[in-house]
Amino acid sequence: MSHVYVHVPFCARRCSYCDFAIAVRRSVPSAEYLEAVTREAETAVGREPIATLYFGGGTPSLLDTGAFADLIRRLTALAPLAPGAEVTIEANPEDVTAASARAWRAAGVNRVSLGAQSFDDRVLRWMHRIHDAERTRDAVRALRDAGFDDLSLDLIFAVPPELGRDFSADLDAAVALSPDHLSLYGLTVEERTPLARWISRGESHPPDDDRYAAEYLEAHRRLAAAGYRFYEVSNAARDGRRSRHNSAYWTGASYAGLGPAAHSFDGATRRWNHREWERYRRAIVAGESPVESVEALTGEQAALERAYLDLRTDRGISRSILPAVQLSTWLAQDWVEARGDRVVCRPEGWLRLDALVSALTAPPAAR
Repeated sequence: MSHVYVHVPFCARRCSYCDFAIAVRRSVPSAEYLEAVTREAETAVGREPIATLYFGGGTPSLLDTGAFADLIRRLTALAPLAPGAEVTIEANPEDVTAASARAWRAAGVNRVSLGAQSFDDRVLRWMHRIHDAERTRDAVRALRDAGFDDLSLDLIFAVPPELGRDFSADLDAAVALSPDHLSLYGLTVEERTPLARWISRGESHPPDDDRYAAEYLEAHRRLAAAGYRFYEVSNAARDGRRSRHNSAYWTGASYAGLGPAAHSFDGATRRWNHREWERYRRAIVAGESPVESVEALTGEQAALERAYLDLRTDRGISRSILPAVQLSTWLAQDWVEARGDRVVCRPEGWLRLDALVSALTAPPAAR
């Protein structure tokens, strides 16, 4: 079985916090994009059945629905979907209509990840989002009416305090829509974004560590009470609704990435494509490889990555690789819990994930 990610870079506008590989376009070149990705797929995708197919971005929901359906047909002509395959599209609420939802469902999509981000209209405007809270509710209704029974919502927490955002109210609004899955991301400040410029000019404030921690822990408590389980540092799901595609990344499975900035991994070597859409497109048109660079992991790098991926999920790491002194310290701080032969992060540990991994991989004398 294989896992395939398709990056759709186009966006109607850039969000205030966004440093992703996107191309802002008034008119999306769906036909050109379709041809470029198809040509890459002919050599980049194997012929084994696809277990998960994920369209991320950018804003995949901006693609013309006819072109999107055609893209799925072309990809699955190269490698068929496995029985019960998970097919996900990321969508913005403003792109979801009764017609688009039906078209995605007819094309074979069975999971939608909806970029709600907040249910506070002031915060959405500050983020440069196009939709408002009511549009998200309308989108959820349209998706449910079209037959989607696997729906995820994205929320961003720890926004600047001057916005006066009530995160508890946002959690209430999200849970009221009964999504099957929620992804929660703490706001980070990336260079060359509007947010970074606002902070440098004193027009906004960077995320506060205490606020970040308080809202993250609140999300754990609130979602647990509503029947969700955090199975990864940023993701919670109802029973049976974990993202199978993202879980493949976290378990170290191989995957193929198509489109600008897409990454691929074969278990030992990682490669990634040119980040900019035009650079990627020109390479494909010229018959050149769109791959920008390749990295072969050393044994040490692979071990570090394995430890990081294990610690960020509810699978945890093996007790055998954790020094007894380290385990005792983490348990005393209530950062982890022992589950049989595994050590799993508690929410307080996930807040310190990078520090835990650094401590785990430090030379013995530094521990």
